[in-house]
Amino acid sequence: MTSDRPLRLLHVVQGYAPAVGGTERVIRRLSEELVSRYGDEVTVFTTDCYSAEAFPRPGRPSLPTGEETIEEVVVRRFHVVRSLGPLLGPVQEVAFRLGLPFNQYLRHWYAGPIIPGLTRAVRDHAADLVCASSFPLRHMYQALRGARRSGRPCVLVGGMHPEDRWGYDRPMIHRAIQRADLYIAYTGFEAQHVAARGADLERVEVIGLGVDPEPFARVDPGEARRRLGLGEHPVVGFVGQLGVHKGVDTLLEAMPAIWARQPTTRLLIAGVRTEFAAQVEARLARLDEETRRKVVLRYDFDEEEKPWLFGALDVFVSPSGYESFGMTFLEAWAAGKPVIGCRTGAVPDVIRDGRDGLLIPFRDSEALASAVLGLLEEPGMACEMGRRGCARVRDRHTWRTVAARFREGYLEVLGRSRHDQRFGRWS
Repeated sequence: MTSDRPLRLLHVVQGYAPAVGGTERVIRRLSEELVSRYGDEVTVFTTDCYSAEAFPRPGRPSLPTGEETIEEVVVRRFHVVRSLGPLLGPVQEVAFRLGLPFNQYLRHWYAGPIIPGLTRAVRDHAADLVCASSFPLRHMYQALRGARRSGRPCVLVGGMHPEDRWGYDRPMIHRAIQRADLYIAYTGFEAQHVAARGADLERVEVIGLGVDPEPFARVDPGEARRRLGLGEHPVVGFVGQLGVHKGVDTLLEAMPAIWARQPTTRLLIAGVRTEFAAQVEARLARLDEETRRKVVLRYDFDEEEKPWLFGALDVFVSPSGYESFGMTFLEAWAAGKPVIGCRTGAVPDVIRDGRDGLLIPFRDSEALASAVLGLLEEPGMACEMGRRGCARVRDRHTWRTVAARFREGYLEVLGRSRHDQRFGRWS
């Protein structure tokens, strides 16, 4: 189906700039691309929280509620009720550990976000289509319910990593997917996961993530190292959200073996300061002073600084236990860097082992050290992997390409919905 007019789209997401997080960045960049390239009217319904960590925690800083326009995208922030978090936290934890049959609902209400009025607002908003991201959060169900009540189609973007059983081992997620008009999966791994649990593959579309490669390509690596005070030494780094599952602790455990053979190597750790950052700092505090000087921490950097962070690296490492895709792999490739990830979940669908990066077992610091040393000591191989990754990004993973695929999915859903309404049935 083609569209001769701009679409009116409602995106529902847990956070939007200046909120932090991978999904938050994806929906922002997608929304901006749809507005600037196609002239679509995009409204975003989101929360007043800086991150999903705040949903069950009272007292965290919040953003102003209400409506504003960011890069021609209309953003409406809703208040999140957080008072239930401290009450439900211990209860849901015990219920999950014991495998009680209702524990998925306790996790659902604990994680939130609890947003009074969101379902009604979705129902009443004048849009052609509603798209919500991402599971396991509660706003997904409100978006689906509001769209259904208004008679408009709903697209769900799950962003799932099934290895996280607390988050994603919930039958209610798959019931919601079965009711959606389209489910967008980031990888074939995710598509097969939802299909095995009842989703109709004809209504599942695999669309990867995107990146804007030009800012990364413009960075001179030598200048990036000078800006960050890294000198001319080899640099290994992690850039991303500092969370327990991201494997930064495994990277720290691998560094002594790396330093034993490559003693001048610098370690760069950059990301949003989270609760887990305190654990990272505690580990670093146990290092001797000379070794500690080889580590650079960079918290809460501006988005404009990100290309410089990736540009300074020789090897990008993200030894995460679960990812729905791993946008940072694309960013590293855009900068021409080889990557290392874990052979788990969706990551093997993203990294082509031995071609544009290396895969290792999760939480295997010895394997990680060996992989890093292999790339540092074979710079020709590392350069070729980075080159292949960069070519792949430019061919398949620019935001121009990805937004076009999202929009094609939207148009397909709208065409099918109108056909079904014409013949008296609902898709």
